[in-house]
Amino acid sequence: MGEPYWRTKTLEEMTREEWEALCDGCARCCLVKLEDADTGEIAYTDIACRLLDPGTCRCTRYRQRLRLVPDCVDLTPERVRKLGWLPSTCAYRLLAEGRELAWWHPLVSGDPETVHRAGISVRGRVVPERRGDDPEERIVTWPE
Repeated sequence: MGEPYWRTKTLEEMTREEWEALCDGCARCCLVKLEDADTGEIAYTDIACRLLDPGTCRCTRYRQRLRLVPDCVDLTPERVRKLGWLPSTCAYRLLAEGRELAWWHPLVSGDPETVHRAGISVRGRVVPERRGDDPEERIVTWPE
């Protein structure tokens, strides 16, 4: 048995299935984020995208998400290398930076629950997106 694909292929060389499997299911990218216009600093909130299932940390309308949520970002290798708001634990970001996947990543552990048990995911820590919420009042520090 050879090296796992994420160690031997570039992000661009991965198949769609391999690319999708890199997602650890933390759902941190599905949080409402605020960017300071002056400094570019990103603040995460505990407000989850309306399409996120907070129990599974998966999108309920994944195939339609880009149409239903105008500010949802379709991750590509090029975008991953430019997006400063991807969490430092994100597998796409880690690999783009030449780093290893964490022990709790499902591809490493073989168990999709380790991301939750390790406290990396948003499970149990988010509120659904609602009109009238003031994101500035919901800023949290735990995503990073």
